[in-house]
Amino acid sequence: MYIVEYNSLIMNPTFQNLVNTIKKNQIKVNLDELKKAYLFAQEAHQGQQRYSGDPFITHPLHVANTIAEWGLDEASIKAALLHDVLEDTPVTYQDLKKKFGTKVAFLVNGVTKTGHVKLRNSKDLVFVENLRKMFVAMAKDIRVVLIRLADRYHNMLTLDAVPISKQKRIAEETLEVYAPLAARLGMGKIKGELEDLAFPFIQPKEHQKISQLFKTEIKQTKKHADQVIKQLDKFLKKCQLDLQIHGRFKNKHSLYHKLQRPGIDNDINKIHDLVAIRIITNNQPDCYTCLGHVHTLYKPVPYLGVSDFIAQPKPNGYQSIHTKVFDNHGGVVEIQIRSKDMHHQAEFGAAAHYAYSQAKQNIKNPSFLEKGIAFKIGKKINWVMQLAQWQEHIKDSKEFKENLSLDTLSHRIYVFSPLGDVYDLPEGATPVDYAFTVHSDLGLHIKSAKVNQKQVALSHSLKSGDVVEIVKSKKKQKPNRDWLQFVKSNQVKSKIRKSL
Repeated sequence: MYIVEYNSLIMNPTFQNLVNTIKKNQIKVNLDELKKAYLFAQEAHQGQQRYSGDPFITHPLHVANTIAEWGLDEASIKAALLHDVLEDTPVTYQDLKKKFGTKVAFLVNGVTKTGHVKLRNSKDLVFVENLRKMFVAMAKDIRVVLIRLADRYHNMLTLDAVPISKQKRIAEETLEVYAPLAARLGMGKIKGELEDLAFPFIQPKEHQKISQLFKTEIKQTKKHADQVIKQLDKFLKKCQLDLQIHGRFKNKHSLYHKLQRPGIDNDINKIHDLVAIRIITNNQPDCYTCLGHVHTLYKPVPYLGVSDFIAQPKPNGYQSIHTKVFDNHGGVVEIQIRSKDMHHQAEFGAAAHYAYSQAKQNIKNPSFLEKGIAFKIGKKINWVMQLAQWQEHIKDSKEFKENLSLDTLSHRIYVFSPLGDVYDLPEGATPVDYAFTVHSDLGLHIKSAKVNQKQVALSHSLKSGDVVEIVKSKKKQKPNRDWLQFVKSNQVKSKIRKSL
């Protein structure tokens, strides 16, 4: 999977561009049916314009083209073309269902619903995590998440045309919700793209500094790395090793965060993976054979040494050999060596990698990471595991292609406080569940409840997306024993019994 390089497509997307992408990726599509969806979207959006002044239809064409680049099915491409018609035109769900079938209508409806998930006010880690979970729960199908990611990607490419008052909020939402979702899907490249597109709108001064560093440092580093890749490829082929070699630029946003780490202190000379070179071998023994050949060609840097994460995997299961070598130009370059299985695990399967990378950002003592005590992996990230494994299944299972539902979160709902914080509750939860989840003290001050600004009974069943407000009594009071009959959360039941 990779991000489409739009080039001229940014300015002039056409239906033919989309057809060319579909043919290139050999996706089975009924072109007459696809054209019908395109013409329907074009007519529905007739007269509408983007902030840039471009006809609105250019946006769904971009989104559909990205979805085709990612190799998704015909229903997904049609849904991408139609993804804005329910929100921005008089077209109804029943209209879509009648014209394009249940599957396409379901996907478009899912994209419309997830569009209502906003970052709002809170930046607290727990609340932002719940927001991501809410997004996935409302999606119900992995293809909805992917169409929304493609939609966000094109919106970020054209964010400078949006009113300045909206730019920062959209960029923050991208950084907090969409980029982490891309990472959990194993889509590292789009994750980096989204972060880099958001970066200048959130931290313009810092982005300017990093961009300047890129101009002065990266250009030369890339030139030397390209030479190393070329020499390694030639040398290792002579050694009759079956492998792949490629380079990976460090993203600007990622570089900025790495420069802030203790021990680096904004010194770019201490960062040796500005361009990391990856060697992917067939099996584990070839990794060590390859390491010997690499050190024959390039001298290892003595004070940096070799990190063998194959013999001693990271706490999240990541395996690879990292060696820093002199590039024969006075610089240092990092070379990562891993087998295909290890690479697949690192890129797609290791949901725990997210927790590890978060811990790296948030703690100051690196020894905690090596001991595995900087983070915990538990049931709370089962949903991450499901996202991270989707690629493996979509390639191997016809049944999975037909049923891309996200079951992990199907029994949870996600509701907002009046300030925009989001709370994770069991299905069928009530305002009483919400109050005690926010804080035990709020549970002991319940006078009445409002949902979406309307008075409701305390036994009212909440739905995902509801805004819940508890009207507080002046004095603390004991819970009503009858509440135990309708609250859904076992933790809340326990708190009520304790108070009684």
